[in-house]
Amino acid sequence: MEFGILSLLPPVIAIVLALLTRNVIPALFAGVWLGATMLHGWNPLMGLYAVFSDFILPNVGDEWSATVLIYCGLFGVLIAVLQKTGGAHAIATAIAGKVKSPRGAQGSTMLFGIIIFFEDYFNALTVGSVMRSVTDKMRVSREKLAYIVDSTAAPMCLLGPVSTWVVFVMGLIGAQFVELGISDSAYMAYIFTIPFNFYSILALILVAIIIFMKWDFGPMAQAEYRARTTGKLLRDGAQPPSDDSMTDVKIDENITPKMRNMIVPIVVLIGLIPPLFLWTGGFPENDFVTAIGESNGGLSILIAAFAAGIVGLGMGMQQKLFNFKEAIAIYVNGFKSMMLVYIILALAWSIGSVTSELGTAAYIVDFAEQNATPAIIPLLLFIVGAIVAFTTGTSYGTFAIMIPIAMPLAASMDISMYLAIAAVLSGGVFGDHCSPISDTTILSSAGSSSDLIDHVNTQLPYAITAGISGIISFLVAGITGSAVAALVIGAVALFVFAYMLNRVWGKKIPENVAG
Repeated sequence: MEFGILSLLPPVIAIVLALLTRNVIPALFAGVWLGATMLHGWNPLMGLYAVFSDFILPNVGDEWSATVLIYCGLFGVLIAVLQKTGGAHAIATAIAGKVKSPRGAQGSTMLFGIIIFFEDYFNALTVGSVMRSVTDKMRVSREKLAYIVDSTAAPMCLLGPVSTWVVFVMGLIGAQFVELGISDSAYMAYIFTIPFNFYSILALILVAIIIFMKWDFGPMAQAEYRARTTGKLLRDGAQPPSDDSMTDVKIDENITPKMRNMIVPIVVLIGLIPPLFLWTGGFPENDFVTAIGESNGGLSILIAAFAAGIVGLGMGMQQKLFNFKEAIAIYVNGFKSMMLVYIILALAWSIGSVTSELGTAAYIVDFAEQNATPAIIPLLLFIVGAIVAFTTGTSYGTFAIMIPIAMPLAASMDISMYLAIAAVLSGGVFGDHCSPISDTTILSSAGSSSDLIDHVNTQLPYAITAGISGIISFLVAGITGSAVAALVIGAVALFVFAYMLNRVWGKKIPENVAG
């Protein structure tokens, strides 16, 4: 049965409901149900039955999906272990001991945010809460702390080689590879998107420019002037989150955290992945390149995450931070912490299958081929992804809705698959950074103990500056296909924009307190 333009209904309904409810789970479920209903003669009861029998259960039950769900849980375990053993706090304390100026405090915060590249929630809560005492001492405004935390958390999760975001996006890429009949490694495909993830890269570059050139502008310049000259880290009347909300990232006061409690598990995680890739790819029977290409990326990361979590638990028990029974509780809680990811992934896979059967991608591809040139498709994906993320407040939901559309479009129009995926990822993070209802925006504000609205108002001009530079980069990449040329031109534009905005919208801080 040909559905034509009606095949757009499930993803459109998912987007509209996500905007209205601010919750992607019921929106995705409604999209799956509507699509299943259409496929069963518009019978809503048969559609409800098919949601589970034809889509959710088959998608969750296959080997690839099970692998993704399990290593999602194992990443949750690793985050819980690192939080409990306090390694991140020890690293922050070591960094803080070397800070002598406001610029040094901000640079150290950025460095710490880059180090914790494997989970955005853990990053936002830990970096903000731990570095707050350091930046407060140097009279850095809470708004500036929240910006640095927010603008390193999500971008680093997409630019690092392993993270909870990598796991999630791999699951979406792998499902589309199956639909498109592509046998490539989902993990290697993700790695190849990194050079094209322009907004994430530019957002990090802008943080560095703002810190080291001291080019603040807009409301942030006012906030920094207030903090540096009066010592008021928050504006009068600001309402930062209560410190009670941060208890889940504090460790026992009687414990002296050790840096090795974070360093060793992360080294195990990253160090095991290359040999496991070679082993699962048939090395040495296959040569190095062939083995990497044929490796089982999901299983490799699963085993590496499992080993890292076990090592972390073992170190915690050896240091008597917790006993065996408590270690098991940490393990279980780590899996529980990923429940939202499990649900979104299951529904994302399901709506991808629904749209495939309805011919949604084929319709969009045909429409795009007739009405748009391939050169502007990455730019359009970036802009649409940003709009969806801004209005829904979720990058995960944006990826779940947009990747099943972007990948078939790229395959049909002979656009770089990596560029198309990266455009969706960049758009998701850009919209997330601008949105007051984004979970990472809220957590960055909470971790930094900054007023949420103040954080949004001061960060917005910076995010838009990086976003406009990202638009330039995606346009250049669509025309040239070169990640290097696009990134260089985008970075130059970013530098020029930051300089001009500082000149016309900045506020000079007196030399005796500038730091």
